[in-house]
Amino acid sequence: MTLTDNKEITVRFSEVDSLRIVWHGHYLKYFEDGRESFGLKYDLGYLDVYRHNVMIPIVKVNCDYKKPLVYGDVLIVETKYIPTDAAKIVFSYTITRKKDDEVMASGSSTQVFLTPDGELLLNSPEFYTGWKRKWGIE
Repeated sequence: MTLTDNKEITVRFSEVDSLRIVWHGHYLKYFEDGRESFGLKYDLGYLDVYRHNVMIPIVKVNCDYKKPLVYGDVLIVETKYIPTDAAKIVFSYTITRKKDDEVMASGSSTQVFLTPDGELLLNSPEFYTGWKRKWGIE
């Protein structure tokens, strides 16, 4: 089973730079918006994880810029869960412009599990293996 979520976002004036295009750092924020939307849809939000006494910082992020977004563009962030046996959460992203389905950027992120003291968990926490079972990902 493939778990995906689509989040619609309108580019705000504060997100464009002096060249009148979206500043490159905001694409990572759009990925974050996609992760949050995914988490709400599939019960894997930051607060859901936090309730299990675990933190999930990002340790790797990648963004391939294809074409620039501009003020007023409506974009769709497709967030796709990438299954892995390792103790981590991996997502891929595709940002498309809504009016013509043009791919504007793509990327990925990797998050790991830490204890509240910042120690890396080498095995997936029990709640996460249960979450994967619930969605048929094992």
